[in-house]
Amino acid sequence: MANPIQAGSASGPLVLADISGYTGLLQAVTEAHRDDAFADGRVPDAYGLVASLLDGIIERIVPPFTLSKLEGDAVFAFSRDDDENVPRGAALLDCMAACYAAFRGRLASARQVWTCRCNACSRVDGIELKFVLHAGSYVVQPIGGALELVGSEVVMAHRLLKNHAAELLGHGAYALITEAAAQRLAVPATGAHELTESYEHYPPIAARVYPLR
Repeated sequence: MANPIQAGSASGPLVLADISGYTGLLQAVTEAHRDDAFADGRVPDAYGLVASLLDGIIERIVPPFTLSKLEGDAVFAFSRDDDENVPRGAALLDCMAACYAAFRGRLASARQVWTCRCNACSRVDGIELKFVLHAGSYVVQPIGGALELVGSEVVMAHRLLKNHAAELLGHGAYALITEAAAQRLAVPATGAHELTESYEHYPPIAARVYPLR
């Protein structure tokens, strides 16, 4: 099968699915279990959890999107404007909602078999999933033996992970869709909250925030 990622310039949606709260959980677990982690080959449950959650995210969004890479506790994927497989309109929101529901299902299953009930491991209850969907031009080029997406719009998509959506909604389960992406993909504004974010070296960017809970 041909590699779906081809070098060259293109334009289209850029999507990040980010697991919020996992870094804090991992740090807390590492500290709480510093004397017993990996002893006799045992690994704290928290270390395997993110792998299961990332697998579930990928199963839901790849396809229709193409996986670029994993970035710690986030999935970065993309597509081209002429890709007819990418859902549009309400179907795109349904795709992200289904991915979120599957994420919550895996998290609930993990809690049922969680062997440790310490304060650190209990932070699993605070894990959430958020999406950032942007759109624009990008360049696919070889870097360090792998094909990477680069460009100012790729940088913007990543900067949008740091936003004020959680403050606006009161929780961290949401899909933030920029106006650029919403217009290209005909995403309806129903149920969305308007938000404008500002970042250094970029003009203010307008977005819509859709709660996933």
